[in-house]
Amino acid sequence: MGSSRRILGTVGLLSCLTLSALVPVADAAAPAPAPAPSAVRESPRVPFTQRYQAVQHGGVVRASNSSISCRSAESPQAEPCPEVQKGAAGVNGDFEMFYDEVDKDPDTYNSTRAELRVPRGAKVSYARLYWGGNLRVGEQKPPEDNGRVLVAEPGGAYKAVLADTVVGHHTDAGSDAYQASADVTPMVRKGGAGMWTVAQLNIAMGHSEVGAWGGWTLVVAYEHPQEPLRRISLWDGFESLAAGAGEAAGETVEIAGLNAPAGSSGRAGVVAYDGDRGTLGDSLTVTADSGRRISISDAENPFNDVMNSTITEFGHPSFVRQPEHMNNLGYDADVFDLSPALSGGAHTLNFRFTGESQGQFLGVLFVQTDARR
Repeated sequence: MGSSRRILGTVGLLSCLTLSALVPVADAAAPAPAPAPSAVRESPRVPFTQRYQAVQHGGVVRASNSSISCRSAESPQAEPCPEVQKGAAGVNGDFEMFYDEVDKDPDTYNSTRAELRVPRGAKVSYARLYWGGNLRVGEQKPPEDNGRVLVAEPGGAYKAVLADTVVGHHTDAGSDAYQASADVTPMVRKGGAGMWTVAQLNIAMGHSEVGAWGGWTLVVAYEHPQEPLRRISLWDGFESLAAGAGEAAGETVEIAGLNAPAGSSGRAGVVAYDGDRGTLGDSLTVTADSGRRISISDAENPFNDVMNSTITEFGHPSFVRQPEHMNNLGYDADVFDLSPALSGGAHTLNFRFTGESQGQFLGVLFVQTDARR
């Protein structure tokens, strides 16, 4: 995001849960036209709503990567692009941004990979793929392609995945932002653990004051008889946390019915867009039944810069990514330790997100907590 971004309006996505269309991409022996983009409805705002919940022996994992990164600096104050990719402070609006490519396929663009670590012996109970980004940078991408990406399971060929729910899409003077998602449970049950590849996200390249951003996250709930009984909750939307939002205009998500005993362990995962590393003011706090508010942060995500373009778990990289940038220049997919908020047990948790001084978008929240037997 550029240094003088104006306040963003609120934007959202949410609708009913249906199965997505998984459309095989034709091979060379049987050429066929590409399927038309998903004709799902778009909405300027739909609030966060629960997408999936289960109490089962098992847990939740995710694979994730950004799809675009810096190529060259456009601002004289910017750190060199290679240093920013290694984790130096830097914002997307200071760089010419270009697609990442890992599949060496000339017929695809912005292909990236990430490892999905489903435990051996586990059964996938639910899987959902989220993708999104900015359509307006040095170029303007048409929104008709928002609802379609290509996905390849480990060792497999690309299949077209089409959005199966309302696409959140909002434009303003600085950005043209969206998030789409699809139920990919059958695909992940078949493909299992390993390196997943996602390509052809509809995001723009180039340079602008707001900057380019975009990426994808695959969230997977699983059952495993040897793991503790846990409650898994997945919420999604596409809310804009306005510049300087503070307590008055933040976003709150309440997860009830947890039945977590005192001393429980837990984790919370967040997907957010256009958060800047080194631009302060954004925060995530959690309040349990006792009323005590806990600031959620870790070594890579400070309490006043939580959405800072990282993909981490408890402050560390937790799975293989290709490429594996530390500063993802506008894309966050982090998992945080919830145990401090559960020290006294919890029936309800309130997650409170506030915007940095220049704002960002919030897309996904997933929560795993221990449950009483």
